[in-house]
Amino acid sequence: MDLQLGGKKALVTGSTAGIGFAIALELCREGAVVTLTGRTEERINEAIEHIKSQVPNAHINGYAVDFGKKDEVEGLIRALPLLDILINNVGIFEPKAFEEILDEDWYRFFEINVMSGIRLSRHYFPKMMQQDQGRILFISSESGIQIPDEMIHYGMTKSAQLSVSRGLAELTKGSNVTVNCVLPGPTKSEGVTAFVEKIAQRENKSTEDIEKDFFKEERPTSLLQRFISVEEVAAMAVYLCSPRASATNGAAVRVDGGVVKSMT
Repeated sequence: MDLQLGGKKALVTGSTAGIGFAIALELCREGAVVTLTGRTEERINEAIEHIKSQVPNAHINGYAVDFGKKDEVEGLIRALPLLDILINNVGIFEPKAFEEILDEDWYRFFEINVMSGIRLSRHYFPKMMQQDQGRILFISSESGIQIPDEMIHYGMTKSAQLSVSRGLAELTKGSNVTVNCVLPGPTKSEGVTAFVEKIAQRENKSTEDIEKDFFKEERPTSLLQRFISVEEVAAMAVYLCSPRASATNGAAVRVDGGVVKSMT
């Protein structure tokens, strides 16, 4: 299926690894002009080289930015004044007991996971509306619906993304601009892989056993009973960025492996 993304200018935040990287790669395959972001030039260059090894004719560049710093986000906006596609993917997570989550942790998670997308959307959304075309996508999580008790601060930010996304979508009535959320379930990203390996070493178990234990004890409602691949999430995200998804707006689209039991 041709997703009609050739030449579209796209920004994917937090895209040197994991879901963000997979989305950037898939957008390049569809012919989009992609800007990926990371914390360091080294990581960005590695990601670009990786993508070009798979898509030799990829139109891709990168920008180093710390999304926890407002001035660096503003610098990114100045470097990229216009976009067709904005994918707010950057995010952090950390399992932590509620009573140990300090004020600083709450602010840091909100700054990176929520305010980064708000700041970028505040700039690009009006321009998309003026041009009567554009896509904004927030990569939220099923944790925004089913708040995990082991990282409530993370779940809070994912719920906030749902609210911001739906609110922006309400402002698009009658236009060709859409704003949606993708809600991945437990996904085998770089961070999750490292976390699982750390637990496996500590408990002297295989990563496969740790994965089975996780879904048995922590996510028993999962129908997949395995981690979702970043490619599975990227496939949905890139479709939603395409003109073919023009009738999907204001939606929270789940790619959660059936973790959320409700049908709405």
